[in-house]
Amino acid sequence: MYYQAGLVIFIALIPFLFPSFRVMDVVAKIMIFTIVTASFDLLLGYTGILSFAHGMFFGIGAYSIALILFFAPNPSWVHIPLSIVVSLLVSIGLSVIISFFSLRVKAIFFAMLTLSLAEFAHILGVQWSGLTGGEDGISFTLPSVFNFNHSLGTLFHTEINGRLLVYYLILASTIALFAGLLRFIRSPLGRVLKAVRDNEQRTTALGYKTFGYKLYSIVFSSCTASLGGILFSMWLCYVNPGSVFHTAIMVNILLMVLIGGMGTLYGAMIGASFLIVTENWLPGLLKHMAAFAPESTLVNNLADRWQLYFGILFILVVLFFPKGVIGTIRSQMNLNRQAKQP
Repeated sequence: MYYQAGLVIFIALIPFLFPSFRVMDVVAKIMIFTIVTASFDLLLGYTGILSFAHGMFFGIGAYSIALILFFAPNPSWVHIPLSIVVSLLVSIGLSVIISFFSLRVKAIFFAMLTLSLAEFAHILGVQWSGLTGGEDGISFTLPSVFNFNHSLGTLFHTEINGRLLVYYLILASTIALFAGLLRFIRSPLGRVLKAVRDNEQRTTALGYKTFGYKLYSIVFSSCTASLGGILFSMWLCYVNPGSVFHTAIMVNILLMVLIGGMGTLYGAMIGASFLIVTENWLPGLLKHMAAFAPESTLVNNLADRWQLYFGILFILVVLFFPKGVIGTIRSQMNLNRQAKQP
């Protein structure tokens, strides 16, 4: 409990401790993708459902607030809760439809059906340029105090503006949504989902209607991902199909779950931090290292291939943490605890 409170206080003080937009940007994205990854872990790690449409719900949330604020004649703070309601309604409707049509098939067939739906959403976002802006996307301005040009003065040499308020909105939302996910998995419903994951036939034999429980899991996780998309869109004030609907987003979410550990929830923090920090700082670090050998073509070419080094880091994580970072640590702690028992 003390570690969690300390982490929250540290994140809250980051804009004052590190007055750099790049640092604040990285931390904000880590918080957002922690929620999105944790919601996917609810599906994959706790329910045993592999869905490639999860990133689509992230995009639905992002486009909900973007389109409402972009097309509104006079954007106001009322449009923010309105976008939340719209994104939740769309996410609930689509997730229920997906569940009824896709949960009838098993394993890889379900994954392929959801992948097809996600690809359709990406293509629709690109082709429907009149609404989504196509590949160029749409930019919008946040209303009221969240407007990035709105300033409330300075505090400890840090300007209190709309972007900083959005940062704290992301922090508060992350805490609330993560607490909701924890409450969900620790509830009787969450324990049934674990039973479905471990042995669905036995769970059915005990009298549980597993289809309904899996439906609850899909709807809840989809809605949480959609809310994460709203936060992502508010932070960037820009959205396009490639940034929210592309398959790469879903791949990144899956990598975050694997790195942190499936069925841990807290592993989402580790996975999101690892991936986002690597993407933002590894290319620059390699270029600084290549500056020591400016005449070497090989060194400079290798410095431009930062994805290669990320792949090596990912392989090392898988080798040393086969169950993810949190999952492996928990397994080792359980083994140590069992070894100490008489």
